[in-house]
Amino acid sequence: MRWQIGLFMLVTLVLMASSAMAAEPAAVGAAAGEGSISKGVGLGLAAAVVGAVAIVGAGYAVARVGSAALGAMAERPELFVRALVFVALAEGLAVVGFALAIVILKS
Repeated sequence: MRWQIGLFMLVTLVLMASSAMAAEPAAVGAAAGEGSISKGVGLGLAAAVVGAVAIVGAGYAVARVGSAALGAMAERPELFVRALVFVALAEGLAVVGFALAIVILKS
């Protein structure tokens, strides 16, 4: 399980860094400075780390909250809406992390 998380984070890092590198020449244009490549790599790595940590954290939260919610609903079915709210809040972490990664790449 741990190697799968590490592999997922590595793939996310590579994909986001490569997309930042591909977008770099169009964003800089003709007036490319000396630090433009390192800025693109830094932004790509920052976006990858933010996205990976947020998505892995959201997955962990959904796993824990979802299993607890199913256990609670097995005993008391009227807790469905409350449990769904908590699972949705945990899933919202992934959406926020993805949005932050896009904001970092666009800066």
